[in-house]
Amino acid sequence: MIKKMFFAALAFGFFATSCSSDDDNSPTNSELTLNLSGLEALGTDYVYEGWVIVDGNPVSTGTFSSVVFPQSFSVNTMQLNEASAFVLSIEPAVDNDPAPAATKILRGEFSGSTASVNTDLIGDFSNASGAFFLRTPTDETSGNNMNDQYGVWFGTPGMPPSPNFNLPTLPVGWAYEGWVVGDSGPLSTGTFTQFNAVDSAAPFSGTAQAGPPVPGEDFFMNAPTGETFPLDIRGRTVVISVEPVPDDSPAPFAIKPLVGTAGNDTAPATHAFGLNLASLPTGLVTRN
Repeated sequence: MIKKMFFAALAFGFFATSCSSDDDNSPTNSELTLNLSGLEALGTDYVYEGWVIVDGNPVSTGTFSSVVFPQSFSVNTMQLNEASAFVLSIEPAVDNDPAPAATKILRGEFSGSTASVNTDLIGDFSNASGAFFLRTPTDETSGNNMNDQYGVWFGTPGMPPSPNFNLPTLPVGWAYEGWVVGDSGPLSTGTFTQFNAVDSAAPFSGTAQAGPPVPGEDFFMNAPTGETFPLDIRGRTVVISVEPVPDDSPAPFAIKPLVGTAGNDTAPATHAFGLNLASLPTGLVTRN
């Protein structure tokens, strides 16, 4: 009887130990904290999503729409500890694709428990520069109408104008967009990925003839609420931003590498952009 009780106790102890061992091997989570700056709220159709890179594969750390930081996310401990890098992308709010979208905005490699993230995967804007001039070619049928203060074009004036940007070629998922700050807010001049071609749209330009083979816009037609056209560009702020594609927000995105102020002189005078690197998003990601 004593022997039977001994073996029963031994078997029970083995079972208990096995269960305890199974419990110890169950997945556990740790905290990933994002402390980012320079991001702006997206439109209602998109969210930000974090990813850790584990053995070369992306593992989602969760989505968010608020741009108030710090924010923390619960992530599988083993995957988090093995992660080599962190990536932030922009994703559709309703997304059936488990992989990251092409619109990756931030990346950083882990060094110990932290990763410093930046926009270098989009492009190096440290030497960004460019120029623009005031001219209104789209309302002309026979020579200059002497109203060049109502249009802005990106490049150097000539017959035809030539590009004058020192900007990186953007990866898939991103495009440049020009802006003029009007009386009620920023007005888009259109998106573009090439500097020596017309941009994506001309909602405000005249109809007498097509614009030149550089991005830009004349401001004669279809004035938005709060604006009076023709719009005098002199003294106004001119911006080049980097926008996600697709983009459901009517406002400029957070990445604005170039900002300039139009002078009083029209073409052939040019106006240089200044570098506005302060607007580039950055941040620190910490795994605990």
